[in-house]
Amino acid sequence: MFITHALAQGAGAAASAQPNWMSFLPLLGMFAVLYFIMIRPQMKRQKEHRNLLAAMAKGDEVVTNGGIVGKVTKVNEAYIGIEIADGVEITVQKNAVTATLPKGTIKAL
Repeated sequence: MFITHALAQGAGAAASAQPNWMSFLPLLGMFAVLYFIMIRPQMKRQKEHRNLLAAMAKGDEVVTNGGIVGKVTKVNEAYIGIEIADGVEITVQKNAVTATLPKGTIKAL
């Protein structure tokens, strides 16, 4: 009586020991979706931001993370000077710049 139960369990274990490649397909599909929906767009945004910071020059009109709009007066390796009003200049980290604006945007505000 016990031997037949033991043989039945052994046969089931031997059959499940073989790798079933179809069981990995949903996992690979979820990784592909995660890559194309989250990882790839984030890498693209980081690349665009790096190019924006590298191309920044004196005279550009920029917006910072805090919403400050101004004209770039100085560009260093890590910091930039932004003139936010006549005679008022602040220093911010270069990474704080979110976007550059077209020329003349500050006067239109």
